[in-house]
Amino acid sequence: MGKIYTSLGLMSGTSMDGIDLSIIRSNGENEYEAVFDKYFEYDKDLYQDLTNLRCKIKSSKDLKFQVEIVKSLEKKITLFHAKVTNEVLKENNINIDFIGFHGQTIFHNAEEKLSKQLGDGKLLSSLTKKTVVYDFRQNDLIKEGQGAPLAPIFHQLIVNKNKIDLPVCILNIGGIANLTIITSHEVNNLKSYDIGPGNCLIDDWIRKKIKKKYDENGKFAKLGKTNKIILNQALDNFNYKKNKSNLSFDVNDFDLNFVRGFSLEDGASVLTDFTGKIITSSLISLLSIEKNKVWKVLICGGGRKNSYLMKSIKKINSKNFIIQTIDSYGINGDFVESQAFAFLAIRSHLNLPISFPNTTGCIEPCTGGVIVKNY
Repeated sequence: MGKIYTSLGLMSGTSMDGIDLSIIRSNGENEYEAVFDKYFEYDKDLYQDLTNLRCKIKSSKDLKFQVEIVKSLEKKITLFHAKVTNEVLKENNINIDFIGFHGQTIFHNAEEKLSKQLGDGKLLSSLTKKTVVYDFRQNDLIKEGQGAPLAPIFHQLIVNKNKIDLPVCILNIGGIANLTIITSHEVNNLKSYDIGPGNCLIDDWIRKKIKKKYDENGKFAKLGKTNKIILNQALDNFNYKKNKSNLSFDVNDFDLNFVRGFSLEDGASVLTDFTGKIITSSLISLLSIEKNKVWKVLICGGGRKNSYLMKSIKKINSKNFIIQTIDSYGINGDFVESQAFAFLAIRSHLNLPISFPNTTGCIEPCTGGVIVKNY
Protein backbone atom coordinates (compact mmCIF):
# COMPACT_ATOMS: atom_id res chain seq x y z
CA MET A 1 0.00 0.00 0.00
CA GLY A 2 2.93 2.32 0.60
CA LYS A 3 3.61 4.80 3.37
CA ILE A 4 0.66 6.95 4.43
CA TYR A 5 1.48 10.66 4.60
CA THR A 6 -0.49 13.47 6.23
CA SER A 7 -0.70 16.50 3.97
CA LEU A 8 -2.35 19.90 4.22
CA GLY A 9 -3.69 21.55 1.07
CA LEU A 10 -4.27 25.28 0.62
CA MET A 11 -6.42 26.43 -2.29
CA SER A 12 -7.42 30.00 -3.06
CA GLY A 13 -9.52 30.14 -6.20
CA THR A 14 -10.36 32.76 -8.78
CA SER A 15 -13.18 34.15 -6.63
CA MET A 16 -10.34 35.60 -4.53
CA ASP A 17 -12.51 35.63 -1.41
CA GLY A 18 -10.52 33.30 0.85
CA ILE A 19 -8.71 30.02 1.39
CA ASP A 20 -9.96 26.44 1.47
CA LEU A 21 -7.77 24.42 3.82
CA SER A 22 -7.86 20.62 3.89
CA ILE A 23 -5.88 17.89 5.57
CA ILE A 24 -5.82 14.39 4.11
CA ARG A 25 -3.98 11.14 4.71
CA SER A 26 -2.83 9.31 1.59
CA ASN A 27 -0.14 7.13 0.08
CA GLY A 28 -0.15 9.37 -2.99
CA GLU A 29 -1.61 6.62 -5.16
CA ASN A 30 -4.73 4.61 -4.38
CA GLU A 31 -5.60 5.49 -0.78
CA TYR A 32 -6.85 8.67 0.87
CA GLU A 33 -8.87 9.80 3.85
CA ALA A 34 -10.22 13.31 4.43
CA VAL A 35 -9.24 14.49 7.92
CA PHE A 36 -10.10 18.19 8.16
CA ASP A 37 -11.69 20.93 6.00
CA LYS A 38 -12.25 24.60 6.75
CA TYR A 39 -12.73 27.84 4.84
CA PHE A 40 -10.97 31.08 5.87
CA GLU A 41 -12.28 34.34 4.42
CA TYR A 42 -9.87 37.08 3.39
CA ASP A 43 -10.37 40.35 5.22
CA LYS A 44 -11.98 43.18 3.29
CA ASP A 45 -8.73 45.00 2.52
CA LEU A 46 -6.91 41.91 1.23
CA TYR A 47 -9.89 40.95 -0.93
CA GLN A 48 -10.02 44.48 -2.36
CA ASP A 49 -6.28 44.54 -3.03
CA LEU A 50 -6.46 41.24 -4.89
CA THR A 51 -9.43 42.15 -7.08
CA ASN A 52 -7.87 45.55 -7.84
CA LEU A 53 -4.58 43.90 -8.86
CA ARG A 54 -6.29 41.41 -11.14
CA CYS A 55 -8.07 44.25 -12.91
CA LYS A 56 -4.68 45.81 -13.62
CA ILE A 57 -3.04 42.65 -14.98
CA LYS A 58 -4.33 41.72 -18.42
CA SER A 59 -0.98 40.70 -19.96
CA SER A 60 2.52 39.56 -19.05
CA LYS A 61 3.69 43.15 -19.58
CA ASP A 62 1.24 44.30 -16.92
CA LEU A 63 2.64 41.66 -14.59
CA LYS A 64 6.14 43.13 -14.97
CA PHE A 65 4.87 46.69 -14.63
CA GLN A 66 3.09 45.86 -11.36
CA VAL A 67 6.05 43.92 -9.92
CA GLU A 68 6.34 45.91 -6.68
CA ILE A 69 2.63 45.62 -5.91
CA VAL A 70 2.80 41.91 -6.75
CA LYS A 71 5.69 41.37 -4.33
CA SER A 72 3.95 43.26 -1.53
CA LEU A 73 0.68 41.42 -2.00
CA GLU A 74 2.45 38.07 -2.30
CA LYS A 75 3.91 38.62 1.17
CA LYS A 76 0.48 39.51 2.61
CA ILE A 77 -1.06 36.42 1.01
CA THR A 78 1.68 34.17 2.36
CA LEU A 79 1.39 35.61 5.88
CA PHE A 80 -2.37 34.92 5.82
CA HIS A 81 -1.80 31.32 4.67
CA ALA A 82 0.80 30.81 7.40
CA LYS A 83 -1.50 32.25 10.05
CA VAL A 84 -4.45 29.97 9.28
CA THR A 85 -2.20 26.92 8.84
CA ASN A 86 -0.56 27.41 12.22
CA GLU A 87 -3.95 28.00 13.86
CA VAL A 88 -5.38 24.76 12.48
CA LEU A 89 -2.35 22.65 13.35
CA LYS A 90 -2.20 24.03 16.90
CA GLU A 91 -5.94 23.78 17.60
CA ASN A 92 -6.21 20.23 16.26
CA ASN A 93 -2.81 18.98 17.41
CA ILE A 94 -2.12 17.47 13.99
CA ASN A 95 1.36 16.76 12.69
CA ILE A 96 1.71 16.99 8.92
CA ASP A 97 4.39 15.91 6.45
CA PHE A 98 3.70 18.46 3.70
CA ILE A 99 1.83 21.61 2.79
CA GLY A 100 0.49 21.74 -0.77
CA PHE A 101 0.43 25.49 -1.46
CA HIS A 102 -1.48 26.45 -4.61
CA GLY A 103 -1.27 30.20 -4.12
CA GLN A 104 -3.53 32.89 -5.53
CA THR A 105 -3.62 32.94 -9.35
CA ILE A 106 -3.47 36.43 -10.79
CA PHE A 107 -2.41 35.60 -14.37
CA HIS A 108 -2.34 32.50 -16.55
CA ASN A 109 -1.28 32.31 -20.19
CA ALA A 110 -0.21 28.89 -21.43
CA GLU A 111 0.95 30.24 -24.81
CA GLU A 112 3.58 32.32 -23.01
CA LYS A 113 4.30 29.46 -20.60
CA LEU A 114 3.43 31.80 -17.79
CA SER A 115 1.21 31.13 -14.79
CA LYS A 116 1.60 33.39 -11.77
CA GLN A 117 0.27 32.34 -8.38
CA LEU A 118 0.92 34.70 -5.50
CA GLY A 119 2.60 32.74 -2.75
CA ASP A 120 6.13 32.55 -1.33
CA GLY A 121 6.80 28.89 -0.60
CA LYS A 122 10.08 29.59 1.19
CA LEU A 123 8.46 32.10 3.52
CA LEU A 124 5.53 29.78 4.22
CA SER A 125 7.93 26.96 5.09
CA SER A 126 9.88 29.23 7.41
CA LEU A 127 6.74 30.46 9.20
CA THR A 128 5.11 27.04 9.59
CA LYS A 129 8.25 24.93 10.07
CA LYS A 130 6.89 22.49 7.50
CA THR A 131 7.98 21.18 4.11
CA VAL A 132 6.09 23.15 1.46
CA VAL A 133 5.32 22.10 -2.10
CA TYR A 134 4.32 24.98 -4.40
CA ASP A 135 4.52 26.31 -7.97
CA PHE A 136 2.74 23.21 -9.29
CA ARG A 137 2.14 24.44 -12.84
CA GLN A 138 5.56 25.43 -14.12
CA ASN A 139 6.94 21.98 -14.89
CA ASP A 140 3.86 21.13 -16.92
CA LEU A 141 4.19 24.36 -18.91
CA ILE A 142 7.83 23.53 -19.64
CA LYS A 143 6.68 20.13 -20.96
CA GLU A 144 4.36 21.87 -23.46
CA GLY A 145 1.28 21.50 -21.23
CA GLN A 146 -1.38 24.07 -20.44
CA GLY A 147 -0.50 24.10 -16.73
CA ALA A 148 -4.12 23.30 -15.88
CA PRO A 149 -6.27 21.61 -14.79
CA LEU A 150 -4.25 19.66 -12.21
CA ALA A 151 -6.94 18.04 -10.06
CA PRO A 152 -7.95 15.18 -12.45
CA ILE A 153 -5.63 12.57 -10.91
CA PHE A 154 -7.32 13.25 -7.56
CA HIS A 155 -10.77 13.19 -9.17
CA GLN A 156 -10.01 9.69 -10.43
CA LEU A 157 -8.92 8.63 -6.95
CA ILE A 158 -12.27 9.86 -5.55
CA VAL A 159 -14.18 7.83 -8.14
CA ASN A 160 -12.09 4.68 -7.58
CA LYS A 161 -12.15 4.95 -3.79
CA ASN A 162 -15.93 5.43 -3.69
CA LYS A 163 -16.54 2.69 -6.30
CA ILE A 164 -18.64 5.02 -8.46
CA ASP A 165 -19.90 3.37 -11.65
CA LEU A 166 -18.22 4.48 -14.88
CA PRO A 167 -18.35 6.49 -17.05
CA VAL A 168 -18.14 9.51 -14.76
CA CYS A 169 -17.61 13.17 -15.49
CA ILE A 170 -16.55 15.45 -12.65
CA LEU A 171 -17.61 19.01 -13.37
CA ASN A 172 -15.82 21.58 -11.25
CA ILE A 173 -17.51 24.98 -11.35
CA GLY A 174 -15.05 27.39 -9.79
CA GLY A 175 -14.15 30.70 -11.40
CA ILE A 176 -13.32 28.63 -14.47
CA ALA A 177 -15.35 25.49 -15.23
CA ASN A 178 -13.49 22.30 -16.09
CA LEU A 179 -14.32 18.67 -16.80
CA THR A 180 -12.57 15.48 -15.80
CA ILE A 181 -13.67 12.52 -17.93
CA ILE A 182 -13.21 9.08 -16.38
CA THR A 183 -14.07 6.08 -18.55
CA SER A 184 -11.73 3.53 -16.98
CA HIS A 185 -9.60 3.03 -13.90
CA GLU A 186 -6.40 3.53 -15.90
CA VAL A 187 -4.53 6.81 -15.46
CA ASN A 188 -3.57 6.91 -19.14
CA ASN A 189 -7.26 7.09 -20.13
CA LEU A 190 -7.94 10.09 -17.91
CA LYS A 191 -9.03 13.19 -19.84
CA SER A 192 -9.64 16.73 -18.71
CA TYR A 193 -9.99 20.25 -20.06
CA ASP A 194 -11.21 23.71 -19.17
CA ILE A 195 -14.66 24.47 -20.58
CA GLY A 196 -14.85 28.21 -20.14
CA PRO A 197 -16.27 30.55 -17.51
CA GLY A 198 -17.69 29.08 -14.32
CA ASN A 199 -18.48 31.69 -11.69
CA CYS A 200 -16.03 34.36 -12.87
CA LEU A 201 -18.32 36.44 -15.11
CA ILE A 202 -21.27 36.26 -12.73
CA ASP A 203 -19.09 37.18 -9.74
CA ASP A 204 -17.43 40.03 -11.63
CA TRP A 205 -20.81 41.44 -12.65
CA ILE A 206 -22.15 41.37 -9.10
CA ARG A 207 -18.98 42.99 -7.73
CA LYS A 208 -19.19 45.81 -10.23
CA LYS A 209 -22.90 46.48 -9.80
CA ILE A 210 -23.52 46.19 -6.06
CA LYS A 211 -20.17 45.53 -4.37
CA LYS A 212 -21.15 42.06 -3.23
CA LYS A 213 -18.94 39.05 -3.98
CA TYR A 214 -21.37 36.76 -5.82
CA ASP A 215 -25.01 36.13 -6.73
CA GLU A 216 -26.08 34.08 -3.74
CA ASN A 217 -28.24 31.17 -4.86
CA GLY A 218 -28.71 32.95 -8.21
CA LYS A 219 -31.32 35.26 -6.68
CA PHE A 220 -30.57 38.22 -8.97
CA ALA A 221 -30.46 36.03 -12.09
CA LYS A 222 -33.88 34.64 -11.16
CA LEU A 223 -35.32 38.16 -11.10
CA GLY A 224 -33.88 39.09 -14.49
CA LYS A 225 -34.80 38.39 -18.09
CA THR A 226 -32.36 36.99 -20.63
CA ASN A 227 -32.02 38.80 -23.94
CA LYS A 228 -31.83 35.78 -26.29
CA ILE A 229 -30.27 37.71 -29.18
CA ILE A 230 -27.42 38.98 -27.00
CA LEU A 231 -27.01 35.53 -25.45
CA ASN A 232 -26.73 33.77 -28.82
CA GLN A 233 -24.28 36.35 -30.16
CA ALA A 234 -22.10 35.91 -27.08
CA LEU A 235 -22.19 32.12 -27.47
CA ASP A 236 -21.23 32.39 -31.15
CA ASN A 237 -18.29 34.64 -30.26
CA PHE A 238 -17.15 32.28 -27.51
CA ASN A 239 -17.34 29.20 -29.74
CA TYR A 240 -15.37 30.99 -32.46
CA LYS A 241 -12.65 31.89 -29.95
CA LYS A 242 -12.59 28.40 -28.45
CA ASN A 243 -12.34 26.70 -31.85
CA LYS A 244 -9.37 28.87 -32.80
CA SER A 245 -7.28 27.63 -29.89
CA ASN A 246 -6.97 24.86 -27.36
CA LEU A 247 -6.00 26.95 -24.36
CA SER A 248 -6.69 26.44 -20.73
CA PHE A 249 -8.62 29.49 -19.63
CA ASP A 250 -7.87 32.42 -17.38
CA VAL A 251 -10.52 34.80 -16.05
CA ASN A 252 -8.93 37.51 -18.21
CA ASP A 253 -10.02 35.58 -21.30
CA PHE A 254 -13.58 36.78 -20.70
CA ASP A 255 -15.20 40.17 -20.26
CA LEU A 256 -18.58 41.73 -19.53
CA ASN A 257 -18.87 43.87 -22.66
CA PHE A 258 -21.89 42.03 -24.01
CA VAL A 259 -24.01 42.92 -20.94
CA ARG A 260 -22.87 46.52 -20.70
CA GLY A 261 -25.83 48.76 -19.92
CA PHE A 262 -28.01 45.94 -18.59
CA SER A 263 -29.72 46.10 -15.20
CA LEU A 264 -28.24 44.09 -12.33
CA GLU A 265 -30.87 41.39 -12.69
CA ASP A 266 -30.94 41.15 -16.49
CA GLY A 267 -27.15 41.07 -16.69
CA ALA A 268 -26.99 38.31 -14.07
CA SER A 269 -29.61 36.35 -15.98
CA VAL A 270 -27.77 36.58 -19.31
CA LEU A 271 -24.39 35.72 -17.77
CA THR A 272 -25.76 32.74 -15.85
CA ASP A 273 -27.54 31.39 -18.94
CA PHE A 274 -24.36 31.99 -20.97
CA THR A 275 -22.33 29.97 -18.46
CA GLY A 276 -24.95 27.21 -18.29
CA LYS A 277 -25.15 26.86 -22.09
CA ILE A 278 -21.36 26.53 -22.38
CA ILE A 279 -21.37 23.82 -19.72
CA THR A 280 -24.23 21.83 -21.26
CA SER A 281 -22.72 21.95 -24.75
CA SER A 282 -19.50 20.50 -23.32
CA LEU A 283 -21.45 17.75 -21.58
CA ILE A 284 -23.24 16.84 -24.81
CA SER A 285 -19.88 16.45 -26.52
CA LEU A 286 -19.13 13.63 -24.06
CA LEU A 287 -21.63 11.45 -25.87
CA SER A 288 -19.17 11.08 -28.71
CA ILE A 289 -16.91 9.15 -26.30
CA GLU A 290 -19.43 6.71 -24.81
CA LYS A 291 -22.62 7.02 -26.89
CA ASN A 292 -24.67 4.22 -25.45
CA LYS A 293 -23.88 4.64 -21.77
CA VAL A 294 -25.35 6.77 -19.01
CA TRP A 295 -22.90 9.32 -17.64
CA LYS A 296 -22.81 10.31 -14.00
CA VAL A 297 -22.03 14.03 -13.85
CA LEU A 298 -20.78 14.93 -10.37
CA ILE A 299 -20.60 18.67 -9.72
CA CYS A 300 -18.23 20.29 -7.24
CA GLY A 301 -17.12 23.88 -6.60
CA GLY A 302 -19.02 27.00 -5.62
CA GLY A 303 -21.15 27.05 -8.77
CA ARG A 304 -23.16 24.06 -7.57
CA LYS A 305 -24.70 26.37 -4.91
CA ASN A 306 -26.19 28.66 -7.55
CA SER A 307 -29.65 27.11 -7.99
CA TYR A 308 -30.39 29.15 -11.14
CA LEU A 309 -27.19 27.89 -12.78
CA MET A 310 -27.85 24.32 -11.67
CA LYS A 311 -31.38 24.52 -13.09
CA SER A 312 -29.92 25.70 -16.39
CA ILE A 313 -27.48 22.77 -16.49
CA LYS A 314 -30.17 20.23 -15.62
CA LYS A 315 -32.23 21.38 -18.61
CA ILE A 316 -29.90 19.35 -20.80
CA ASN A 317 -32.08 17.40 -23.22
CA SER A 318 -30.62 13.92 -22.89
CA LYS A 319 -31.38 10.74 -20.99
CA ASN A 320 -27.69 9.91 -21.03
CA PHE A 321 -26.87 12.01 -17.97
CA ILE A 322 -27.46 11.66 -14.24
CA ILE A 323 -26.55 15.06 -12.84
CA GLN A 324 -25.73 15.19 -9.12
CA THR A 325 -23.58 17.18 -6.74
CA ILE A 326 -20.51 15.28 -5.60
CA ASP A 327 -21.84 15.72 -2.05
CA SER A 328 -24.30 12.90 -2.86
CA TYR A 329 -21.39 10.51 -2.30
CA GLY A 330 -20.40 11.95 1.08
CA ILE A 331 -17.68 14.17 -0.46
CA ASN A 332 -17.72 17.85 0.47
CA GLY A 333 -17.86 19.65 -2.86
CA ASP A 334 -16.36 22.81 -1.37
CA PHE A 335 -13.03 21.17 -0.61
CA VAL A 336 -12.25 18.87 -3.54
CA GLU A 337 -9.62 21.26 -4.92
CA SER A 338 -7.87 21.90 -1.58
CA GLN A 339 -7.78 18.16 -0.90
CA ALA A 340 -6.40 17.70 -4.42
CA PHE A 341 -3.41 19.95 -3.74
CA ALA A 342 -2.69 18.13 -0.49
CA PHE A 343 -2.64 14.96 -2.61
CA LEU A 344 -0.48 16.54 -5.33
CA ALA A 345 2.06 17.56 -2.69
CA ILE A 346 2.48 13.90 -1.72
CA ARG A 347 2.81 12.84 -5.35
CA SER A 348 5.41 15.55 -5.95
CA HIS A 349 7.42 14.23 -2.98
CA LEU A 350 7.19 10.71 -4.42
CA ASN A 351 8.16 12.02 -7.88
CA LEU A 352 4.89 10.67 -9.33
CA PRO A 353 3.17 12.38 -12.26
CA ILE A 354 0.47 14.96 -11.53
CA SER A 355 -0.34 15.88 -15.13
CA PHE A 356 -0.76 13.82 -18.27
CA PRO A 357 -0.96 14.31 -22.05
CA ASN A 358 -4.76 13.93 -21.99
CA THR A 359 -5.29 16.30 -19.07
CA THR A 360 -3.03 19.27 -19.79
CA GLY A 361 -1.50 18.47 -23.17
CA CYS A 362 2.01 17.90 -21.81
CA ILE A 363 4.28 15.78 -24.00
CA GLU A 364 4.66 13.09 -21.32
CA PRO A 365 3.34 12.40 -17.80
CA CYS A 366 5.18 14.74 -15.47
CA THR A 367 5.47 15.51 -11.82
CA GLY A 368 5.36 19.08 -10.58
CA GLY A 369 5.72 21.22 -7.55
CA VAL A 370 8.79 22.87 -6.09
CA ILE A 371 9.67 21.28 -2.74
CA VAL A 372 11.20 23.54 -0.10
CA LYS A 373 12.22 23.02 3.52
CA ASN A 374 13.23 26.43 4.83
CA TYR A 375 13.67 26.01 8.58
